[in-house]
Amino acid sequence: MIHKKNIVSNKENLQVIYEDNHIIAINKRSGDIVQGDKTGDKPLSDVVKEYIKDKYNKPGNVYLGTVHRLDRPTTGLVLFAKTSKVLPRLNKLFLTKEITKTYWALVKKAPVKSNGTLINWLKKNPKNNKSTAYIKEIPESKKAILHYSTLKKLDNYTLLEVKLETGRHHQIRTQLSTIGSPIKGDLKYGFDRSNKDGSICLHARFIEFIHPVTKEPIKITADLPNDAIWNACY
Repeated sequence: MIHKKNIVSNKENLQVIYEDNHIIAINKRSGDIVQGDKTGDKPLSDVVKEYIKDKYNKPGNVYLGTVHRLDRPTTGLVLFAKTSKVLPRLNKLFLTKEITKTYWALVKKAPVKSNGTLINWLKKNPKNNKSTAYIKEIPESKKAILHYSTLKKLDNYTLLEVKLETGRHHQIRTQLSTIGSPIKGDLKYGFDRSNKDGSICLHARFIEFIHPVTKEPIKITADLPNDAIWNACY
């Protein structure tokens, strides 16, 4: 459930953190959906199109290609392609794992091991939009691998850095939950209470890749949400 207090992005408050002629990167708020869904809420992709149309005074329709998604309650980096030429190139970088995405997650119960690799088989249930993790392969399951390390211990929470080797449905949320470390605010995967704004404390923090057109190395950082717990993580 998305709480009414949750701030969503519009063309005036859009958090643009990188932009060139080919690519635009947004720091997504927890209320934003990346692409349209059954809620009928305006997707972030439409907001970015409005922003580009206004900024460059473009007539007609604005092209924008969606390269990847983040779960609605998650915050952080989302890349979009500004041209039809660059979209397949970005898609290929994701497919060949030449884009490195790094997430930060706040959990209440620290993992037993401060660093580790989690390997599970995840099966998605479309009825409740939830994935379940298994230790062995079962029919219709997909292998999921992530690596985590402990960055900081706060008074009541632990900050983990997570790097994905695979990109599965709700992968970080599901896998951290299986080791008894659900993400703060994530009721769906076992946390005991929701965050006031409906978010979960999972943030897409960094993204690194070689620019598909200029061939320059790019590293983009998304600032953490401005609240007391996240601010303690710097």
